[in-house]
Amino acid sequence: MDYRIELIFVPVTDADRAKAFYEGQLGWHVDHDQTVQPGLRFVQVTPPGSACSIAFGEGLTEDEPGSMRNVQVVIDDADATRAALVEAGVGASDVDDQAWGRFVTFADPDGNRWTLQELPDYGAAAADGD
Repeated sequence: MDYRIELIFVPVTDADRAKAFYEGQLGWHVDHDQTVQPGLRFVQVTPPGSACSIAFGEGLTEDEPGSMRNVQVVIDDADATRAALVEAGVGASDVDDQAWGRFVTFADPDGNRWTLQELPDYGAAAADGD
């Protein structure tokens, strides 16, 4: 049996500001932006290369804006990704080198924190006998 995570809700205070950040600064694709009725708006955004999207808007979650802290996204190159974030005006952390990967963190305008991980080259470690 397969389980596929396809959508994560991100609590925000202002859907337009969040959309401008995720689309305009991060370059993520806006899949949907629909106001279903007053007080119920659904915006779905997908990072490049991801099978999982995020959703935010109005009337979608009772979570406090800025309370998301535990989503980790795999990236190809921590240095290049950090440089692109900084170039786009996103406050990104320095690259944190660990044995289990290289990490960069940033937050959206509401304080929702994202962790980006460049996976270690396990093939190189196996070739070295580690």
